[in-house]
Amino acid sequence: MTDRNSNAGCFAGGGAIYGLGVIGAWVFFFQQADEFWLFIWAFFQGIFWPAFMVYELFTQLVS
Repeated sequence: MTDRNSNAGCFAGGGAIYGLGVIGAWVFFFQQADEFWLFIWAFFQGIFWPAFMVYELFTQLVS
């Protein structure tokens, strides 16, 4: 049975936007990398960069 009062579908768009941010960050950081370890670093930067960007945005909105 499905619960008609569930809000699970309301927040699905946030994951899609975060995913687009990760892909965009990977494209940018992989273009900048020219050594093996910089490619490894670009992979992790691409995952965490959108989260840091949103955090900085929220700190600017609060202050």
